[in-house]
Amino acid sequence: QAKLVESGGGLVQAGGSLRLSCEASGSIFSINIRAWYRQALGKERELVAALESGGSTRYAESVKGRFTISFDNTRHTLSLQMNSLKPEDTATYYCAMLVEYNLPSALDAWGQGTLVTVSS
Repeated sequence: QAKLVESGGGLVQAGGSLRLSCEASGSIFSINIRAWYRQALGKERELVAALESGGSTRYAESVKGRFTISFDNTRHTLSLQMNSLKPEDTATYYCAMLVEYNLPSALDAWGQGTLVTVSS
């Protein structure tokens, strides 16, 4: 089973950039979806960006054109480049490697979360 360790969160001013990383170890061969989710205080968890097994990507409408998801096959690292950050992006960000959207599986893996705070 995969283990995910996230890093890169922190405090940044509006308009700035951050790059989140998620290092994966263990088995990821059964995974179909590599994704970043976020959850702000008092709000539900939402999908931010995903890289699917066929190579396609999905982004939340609110981050399109600003965020880019990528996966380094050699280093087994999932990244999220976040540009033009807004205060509304403030949340705890989680990386996830999933078998299927919205259907929990014993093979799913989640990171511990990394906090991103964007000041105005």
